[in-house]
Amino acid sequence: MNDFILNNLKKLKKKKIPNPEIDLRILLNNSRLSKNEIILSNFKINQINIKKFTLMFNRRLAYEPISKIINKKSFWKDDFFVNQFVLDPRPETEILIEESQKLFFNNSSNIKILDIGTGSGAIAISLAREFENADILAIDISEDAIKVADKNIREKKLHNRIKLEKKTINNINDNFDLIVSNPPYLTNKELGNISQEIRNFEPLISLDGGEDGLNFYREFAKKIPKIMNSNAYFIIEIGAKQYDHCREIFSVSSLKFEKKTKDLQKKDRIMVFSKL
Repeated sequence: MNDFILNNLKKLKKKKIPNPEIDLRILLNNSRLSKNEIILSNFKINQINIKKFTLMFNRRLAYEPISKIINKKSFWKDDFFVNQFVLDPRPETEILIEESQKLFFNNSSNIKILDIGTGSGAIAISLAREFENADILAIDISEDAIKVADKNIREKKLHNRIKLEKKTINNINDNFDLIVSNPPYLTNKELGNISQEIRNFEPLISLDGGEDGLNFYREFAKKIPKIMNSNAYFIIEIGAKQYDHCREIFSVSSLKFEKKTKDLQKKDRIMVFSKL
């Protein structure tokens, strides 16, 4: 490897940034001057726009996530535009899409779907990909998040299939066959201990679940059954240690617990409910 690569790797390692080789290669490829993929082992300085690279590299040294620097994050079958106003879609949230497929195995079903707290629109768009005749409403309370979701929906040419609205579930006047959500679920203590990358570059409104992290689950237990059709399902993401609390919260709702699903780290991650 040449000195340019070695020196920049050294800077990343000094900041204790994980996977420095991967990050460096991504930044180089996002500042390249041609369509040819850049590989570290045979890199030449004339392959990149050095000014653009330096600006992005310095942002990474300040612990800004790669996804926010290049405004792109992969989820399910697509790449999504992301910025500081939306939470990066995480791999564990893809389980929510998988569970939806198991419940509605006919992908041409005419189902009505509600995505609560859509953020980047990743969940709604992924569900639109899998259920070709679904009628989808995606909601969020953040005007900035709505703009990001709208950009992603339009880029995927799904604006005729996904309706986007700035509102809460209190303003929903319809019933749905499938309701999905990845709500904020960090406790106050967890919020105080999050990494610089998350604290400085992700929207806290998408993370803050209140004192014990359970605020949204309490609200959902009361309100979700009222906007579900008969034979409808509610699929929700939860924090790693919240399963027992959520079982208790939803035990007094008119929802029937169907199953839980663990993520790749074997942590409880998804809960599925049906309407009694």
